[in-house]
Amino acid sequence: MVTTPQTDSPMIPATSGPTPTCGVIRPGSSFHGKQGLTYGAGIAAETTGSVGICMHLLTIPPGGRAKAHLHRDHETAIYVLSGECQMAFGEDLTERLTVHAGEFLYIPAGVPHLPMNIGTEPCMGVLARTDPNEQESVELRPDLEGHVPI
Repeated sequence: MVTTPQTDSPMIPATSGPTPTCGVIRPGSSFHGKQGLTYGAGIAAETTGSVGICMHLLTIPPGGRAKAHLHRDHETAIYVLSGECQMAFGEDLTERLTVHAGEFLYIPAGVPHLPMNIGTEPCMGVLARTDPNEQESVELRPDLEGHVPI
């Protein structure tokens, strides 16, 4: 089930009025994405009216993994706060990399990928994507699922 990102409390604007403004989103609510992971709701068109970016918290539990997918026309950047994750990527998901706490991960638009936590601790990161609607650009790739053993 995919739900729309929403926060328990609305954005707290610095000012009010018809023009765009700065504001604070307090973490608290979460949503389950098409990719099979749970995200902490943050900056998105739905929460702030952003038009070019979204930013969320992501935690992958030990042994957890996403579904194979890509984000057409949107880049992704992740900063890992704690833990480590491995990611299969490429047209057949045959390439691998590992990202650790304190490192950044970049995923170009249109690149199939499948992140997984093969460690014993949760992997937590801050994710930013050039899609303000977050889930709109997600394209699942079930044809690639068998390329990455469980």
